[in-house]
Amino acid sequence: MSENISSSQDAATPIVIVGHVDHGKSTLIGRLLHDTDSLQEGKVAQIIESSKKRGLKIEWSFLLDSLQIERDQGVTVDSTRIPFRLGQREFVIVDAPGHRQFLRNMITGAADAEAAVLVVDAQEGAREQTRRHAMLLHLIGIRHVIVLLNKVDLLDFDQAKVEAVEKSVTELLNKLGLEAALFVPASARDGDNIASRSERSPWYKGPTLTEALASVPSPASRSELALRLPVQDVYRFDNTRYVAGRVERGRVRVGDTVIIGTQKTPARIASIESWHTAPHVSASAGQSIAVTLEPDVIPDRGDLLHHADAAPMEASRVRVRLFWLRQEPLRVGEHFRLRLATAEHAVTVTAIDKVVDLDDLTEHPGTEVPPEGFAEIVLSAAENIQFDPFTPGTTDGRGVLVDRQQRIVGGAPIIGPASIADGEKVIHPSASTVTVQDRERAKGHKGAVFWLTGLSGSGKSTLARAAETRLFADGVDVTVLDGDTLRAGLCKDLGFSEADRTENVRRAAEVARLLRDAGQVVIVALISPLRSDRDLARQIIGDGFEEVFVDADLGTCEQRDPKGLYAAARAGKISGFTGIDAPYEAPATPALHLVTGKDSVEAATKTLVTFVESTVRHKAGVRAQS
Repeated sequence: MSENISSSQDAATPIVIVGHVDHGKSTLIGRLLHDTDSLQEGKVAQIIESSKKRGLKIEWSFLLDSLQIERDQGVTVDSTRIPFRLGQREFVIVDAPGHRQFLRNMITGAADAEAAVLVVDAQEGAREQTRRHAMLLHLIGIRHVIVLLNKVDLLDFDQAKVEAVEKSVTELLNKLGLEAALFVPASARDGDNIASRSERSPWYKGPTLTEALASVPSPASRSELALRLPVQDVYRFDNTRYVAGRVERGRVRVGDTVIIGTQKTPARIASIESWHTAPHVSASAGQSIAVTLEPDVIPDRGDLLHHADAAPMEASRVRVRLFWLRQEPLRVGEHFRLRLATAEHAVTVTAIDKVVDLDDLTEHPGTEVPPEGFAEIVLSAAENIQFDPFTPGTTDGRGVLVDRQQRIVGGAPIIGPASIADGEKVIHPSASTVTVQDRERAKGHKGAVFWLTGLSGSGKSTLARAAETRLFADGVDVTVLDGDTLRAGLCKDLGFSEADRTENVRRAAEVARLLRDAGQVVIVALISPLRSDRDLARQIIGDGFEEVFVDADLGTCEQRDPKGLYAAARAGKISGFTGIDAPYEAPATPALHLVTGKDSVEAATKTLVTFVESTVRHKAGVRAQS
């Protein structure tokens, strides 16, 4: 019987290539593969032909730009992984996107890299994406950084000019606690200092890029660390239960006693199974295995198996370094799921402690994290999270945040547990085990909130109730939150001051979010006159918020005056009434615009119902305008 399964520690070393858009990453890799005879036969002729068709000199980047969108727009949209060999050593080169729109792909592309090549146009110097990518290298924990100063031919290989750029990039990296292992002046297009030394830079005495890559330290073995075996799944065959997962750290042997997750149940490793091989006595870091346990306990997906004398940290509040990917700011109070190895935890953002200013890379307190911003935040969960703090160059503590639609919205490596600030409310919302997808399958539609805003008398409540009737008849689980109904109960303690109106909107939005999370379609009929208040509602509700402008001019609304409010306001009996002596700020770009001053109730209801149905049942179609 074999003592061990072959470890992935001997696998290829990943090297990520990063840099500002148009600084030459793809050109560099194409040239590198050519100069080291790593291209498939016929590839060079193909590149030459593609370049000629576009009236260009040989364009090495065409080797990597396999998607038509990349050739049309001249940007790399996804991470490309290319096996590559230098002598006896194998590498995987990761071409990570430089354009800010595609930084999400860089996070995943660079996650397992041992070293990075930061490409900087020597003529332009450090640019916005240079700073952003350097910050990402800091966030991900890559410490071996080779800076390739590209396009030095445009500086005529002037040593003083090249050294000036080197100095500015060094200062940038030092602000992030990074230090370049080497600066290589090069021309990727022409091949200078890529695989052979350039005669045009006799003053440069350092290694070529290939020599620098060959000297990248091999990844340290994780087999001697404390055992971490995250449970990926549990299978049952022929009355035997198999616990499957990948050993992330350490070693495990038959006969070992392990502790299972936060339930702290001890169990003995009865056997170690592997696919297409005989059972094994032990396994180590990097190996995918299945184990059987005695007694036959049932772990959950995400549970960590570890030895009793080397447990991971546990905390329900964790501090993370965040790279925020969503195009809207992140604010305190938002809810996500934190994915950490195979575990998922429902978490709430309870604090934003530091936000990084990308202009000068300084940290300062902030109330929100801007799109594609960096910050240090606190996440709170209803249960303890097991983790090892993030360590540069390892997978420890590397988490991501996902939204309700299972989209990754942030990289979130955990740096440690978070203490409770003085006077802070300790709130840990409980997480439902019923997923969004489960609810959608059961109901036949997704949850969403349709926020009807408009003047009093514009027809919001009338349309909401009429749409409710039709949608319910069509099998939609629908609820209406009407302004007067809310003020009769939930908001009966509120007046009509600006602060009370904002609180009224906040409470309505929180209720609407809870109903949306339960899979319901929610129609909110609320004047909500201020854009800032509706923006607050959008922030609270998040995905599935649709703003509907129920538009009737003031004269029409006064003529209708169903509750006699306009007459009372004109007579001075009501103050601060919207449209009379308080402003109404119409939506600039509503998802749906219903002009009820000219359309019949029947026509407007039909338009609203069609819009709701097309949104929640995933049907394609142009948003209606009436």
